[in-house]
Amino acid sequence: MDVRRIPILFVLGVALLLGGCASTGQVSLAEVREFADASARLGGYGELSRRYRDTYEREQPYLSPAADRIARENDARRRAVYDDFVSIQKSVVLYMQTLSVLAGDVRYDLSDRIDDLGNGLKANAESGLQQRQIAAYTGLTRLLTRVIASNYQNRSVETMVRDGDADVQVLLDAMIALTRLYAKTNENEKKTVLGIFDVEIPFSARNADRMLVTLAKVHYLNKSTEYRLVDKRYAVALQGLTKVALGHQKMREHLNDLRSDEFRKQLAAYVRDLRNLRDALSE
Repeated sequence: MDVRRIPILFVLGVALLLGGCASTGQVSLAEVREFADASARLGGYGELSRRYRDTYEREQPYLSPAADRIARENDARRRAVYDDFVSIQKSVVLYMQTLSVLAGDVRYDLSDRIDDLGNGLKANAESGLQQRQIAAYTGLTRLLTRVIASNYQNRSVETMVRDGDADVQVLLDAMIALTRLYAKTNENEKKTVLGIFDVEIPFSARNADRMLVTLAKVHYLNKSTEYRLVDKRYAVALQGLTKVALGHQKMREHLNDLRSDEFRKQLAAYVRDLRNLRDALSE
């Protein structure tokens, strides 16, 4: 063998070895990237937040004048806190998008998404948000601003998860609590709307009212179906948010072995669950 070829072969061998290691490392984080993507795209919470905000628009035709006055006050309170509730979701979604970038081999510019987070939560007294939740939002926003502004240099998935987990968990807990609030508000709306039909229809027995009663019964069935489907969406959304919290907790627990086969299988199961829940929410 020509000894002059040995350095060249050695360099090529090292390059292939390093390339193989880099490739293997990248593939080993595929589940992290997929989990982050599935978490960011879960959906449900934003739609249910808007439904919560717009409660009065749906229930207003069924309200008495006295009840309408109270409902308008509740409407004003809901609209005052809506932006804060959605901002929490935006911060978690941007965190997951950033985590996906760190776990992948392609760099995307997410700097414009920082502007979507605004200047922080307004901490409206009506929102019910606690100080620790406001502090978690501020902490996660600072982390994202620092990471994205540095173009992800000197950042790893492990560092991101370690620095962000506590705040992410607090904010996911807040989203779960808010989704339960949305479900409770929807339950009250359902009682208000359907309760009118439950009271009025049995007392409308005159022949002259037959057509009106028939239309009322059709409307009642349509509204009942609407509320039944929405109830399922609350349940699915809660399952999804819980899965995201558990999956991220699992990453925090396995910071030192994110590339192990056991951990990758565990996280892949969360990814499958989140995709199934997303499909259920899109139906």
